[in-house]
Amino acid sequence: MRGGVTAGVACGGALGGFSGRFARRAPVRLGLVGVGGIGRINLERFLVMDGVEVNMICETHAGRAQAARACVASLAGERAACEVTQDYRELCGREDLDAVAVAVPDSLHADVALSAVAAGKAVYGEPPFAHTLGQGRALLCAVAQGGCVWQTGAHLRGEPAFRCAVAAVRAGRIGRVARVEVGLPGGGRGPAGWDGNADGGAYHWRWMSACGGGSLAQGIGHYGDIALWGAGKETELPVSVVGRGEYPRDGVFDTATSFRFLCVYRDGVEVEVADGGRLEKGIGVRWIGEGGEWIWVTRGAIEASACGLLAGLPPEAMRPVDLRRDFIEAVKARRPACAPAAAAFHAAALGQLGDRAMRGV
Repeated sequence: MRGGVTAGVACGGALGGFSGRFARRAPVRLGLVGVGGIGRINLERFLVMDGVEVNMICETHAGRAQAARACVASLAGERAACEVTQDYRELCGREDLDAVAVAVPDSLHADVALSAVAAGKAVYGEPPFAHTLGQGRALLCAVAQGGCVWQTGAHLRGEPAFRCAVAAVRAGRIGRVARVEVGLPGGGRGPAGWDGNADGGAYHWRWMSACGGGSLAQGIGHYGDIALWGAGKETELPVSVVGRGEYPRDGVFDTATSFRFLCVYRDGVEVEVADGGRLEKGIGVRWIGEGGEWIWVTRGAIEASACGLLAGLPPEAMRPVDLRRDFIEAVKARRPACAPAAAAFHAAALGQLGDRAMRGV
């Protein structure tokens, strides 16, 4: 895809603005939409936090709803008064909730979050920000206009190695960034012969483009977010995107099984995204400066073209951040959270624009 890509999103409100005036001292009353997979992990982590009450759960799968209710009773003890519904709109509309955590298939991310934002709730949303570029633009504008607290579950932002790498790049250790390489876990498709029964596996929706974006969408909200954060491009869209991918055409699973695309920004910075071992450093993010110096980071490892590039960073650069706890503290203080909506939108947009380019649409 070349040209025709706007460099931003025009919204009536100010991104990062907040409608509340005073910090909150009472417990944050939380509702969760989706408690399977990462949603169950969110439930368990929020339940054991001080200053949080899980008061309502929305889950359409009866088995997961029952297991979640038992989890609340087990971990929350005397705080275990928790209702269950199958309608996310009922949960979002409850006046006795302050915040909503969303963990549903990608295609529902924007619908649920828009309902929560419209009701004045703070939102903790799993990546990708939205399933389509249009949905993402609508949600980003709603968040800006509503002035709500938003946190994306982009947990690499909280890991010390990634924070250290980003701090070094943003401090100019490699000079002006000329190129960024983003290697994602690649391939993957739904199981052969799946009959479409949703009870057969919680994540089978991921490999159907009507519901999810496959490995690309799953990874870009994490590694793509880190890449743009370090390069200072987390509020900007590329002006051109070209690439090639492979898509299965023999069943219901139709997301890319391999992908590689190049995004170019207005100032000439290049961001290349590819799966698996297609890039020299593999899975992870590598920023390359105009003079050839580079910094690379992945889970469990960080490297640089010269040892001094990572030395002497301030202590806060290595400090881990629990994004769920940061969300709760942001709700209480009415402050921006660590992984804001604008950054999540632009990370997801990388994958969406890349998918369009590879499909030739």
